[in-house]
Amino acid sequence: MDPKQMPREMTGAELKSMLKSSINFKSLGGLKSEELTLPPEKKQWWRDAKVGMFIHWGLYSILGRGEWVRFNEHIPEEEYAKLADEFTGENCNMEEWAQLAEDMGAKYMVMVARHHDGFALWDSPGSYQGFTTMNTASHRDYIREYTEAARGHDLRVGIYYSNMDWRFPGYFDPKGKPESAAAMKKQAYDQIAELCGNYGKVDILWYDGSWLNHSGSDTTAAWLWEPVKLNLLARSFNPDLLINPRSGWEGDFYCDEGSHEITGKIIPVPWEKNMCVCSGASWGWMANDPVSDLDWLIHMLVDVVTRDGNILLNVAPDGKGAIPETVQNRVRELGQWLAENGDSIYGTRGGPIEPVDKVYGSTSKGQNIYLHIQDPAAFAGCTVPLAGYRVLGCSYQGEMVAYTQDGDSLKITLPAGLPKQADTIIRLQVDRPVEPKKDAEVYFTGK
Repeated sequence: MDPKQMPREMTGAELKSMLKSSINFKSLGGLKSEELTLPPEKKQWWRDAKVGMFIHWGLYSILGRGEWVRFNEHIPEEEYAKLADEFTGENCNMEEWAQLAEDMGAKYMVMVARHHDGFALWDSPGSYQGFTTMNTASHRDYIREYTEAARGHDLRVGIYYSNMDWRFPGYFDPKGKPESAAAMKKQAYDQIAELCGNYGKVDILWYDGSWLNHSGSDTTAAWLWEPVKLNLLARSFNPDLLINPRSGWEGDFYCDEGSHEITGKIIPVPWEKNMCVCSGASWGWMANDPVSDLDWLIHMLVDVVTRDGNILLNVAPDGKGAIPETVQNRVRELGQWLAENGDSIYGTRGGPIEPVDKVYGSTSKGQNIYLHIQDPAAFAGCTVPLAGYRVLGCSYQGEMVAYTQDGDSLKITLPAGLPKQADTIIRLQVDRPVEPKKDAEVYFTGK
């Protein structure tokens, strides 16, 4: 790229100020690489998909106190490793997991292949000390089972991988213990090659844990991982592979993690909201973790897509591989809502009408604009700004709705007696196809 045409830098703080947004993107300011940059059309399937299912499952699931339990409770490595003798996966059925994702309305899945504890859920020759499910109690390659099941349900395949590994002293002191750090790096390269090369076409590579010694960020650790080199290796197996920003390279999309609400304007870059179906106190399974209210999940979904993002919802199987019934029931309820209202979600783009926090937002597709109204009482007093489009029709569940349009201002009279619901969707037919905004050419520095 010509230096004169380089995107201008924008700090994370500036983004928040500009959009008055609640988002908190991870790993801003990653290395740039022309070789790795994908054109917008290569990301289109992902932007159309809107909904994905995240799965965290590993040795930590046996203890049920979160995926950081080994580090947080200072469990000795030898003691923790013995959990592999109990990790039999007797209730793990990947076909059922994939069916649940389909029932939820997800179009892609992302499964944890190896978390920070180093335990690999596949047949991994590159694993340090052979710490894998194939070499321990279950003798199963769960990543093979997962990828085959997901594809069998027409779901795009995503794999989560943590670069860090607590078993290496070099993680905690990479410059003081360079040989150990180099061995950890070699494991990462070997395992990325295995995951991207041995399981058919992988659609998403979802990194985590590239920071060092639990300090700094993924981007400040790029000197060790050489993420451009690492991701060129990953892309050698699939040149269209989508990659998140957590390796130290800037990535194909940005990530906002956690259950905090999304507020503010439409986000001008591809982004994904990562959150749990349960409380969010842990990504891994915890006993009696309360399941989120359905209306709240719908609100979160709508808040994300009206700001032009995707949502990746995490479910956590227990130590034996069973997903709690309460979680299954909730995600199926969300899937039923999507089955009834998917036209206003899938294949849309956020806008063109900017959202008003907790009142309404919009999505669009073709000559349709969908107003997602969360608070009909507050909306009743709103004049909706709609520049550049003339409304030809306004409807709610197929029935015409009264409206007036005066220039760039639109006033809608909602039907009387609307049921109490998380999202009231009004469809506007306009005189020409809605033009999605192009991605902003900005480079987030992370400052």
